[in-house]
Amino acid sequence: MPEISARGWYKSSYSAQANDCVETTLVASSGMAVRDSKDANGPALAFPTDTWTAFITALKTGELPNT
Repeated sequence: MPEISARGWYKSSYSAQANDCVETTLVASSGMAVRDSKDANGPALAFPTDTWTAFITALKTGELPNT
């Protein structure tokens, strides 16, 4: 797994008090990592920047359901 930035993890402001959230952080090798906010010591998935950008774009344009 790529080295994860020490900048910290960020949870979406849309998650409010919900327990079914994910957190993201920058990865030192130019990408993003995602983890379950309920399991801070659990596994994280790392994505290259272009893959993460394509995913976010697909959500924003409605290509993927935003549920």
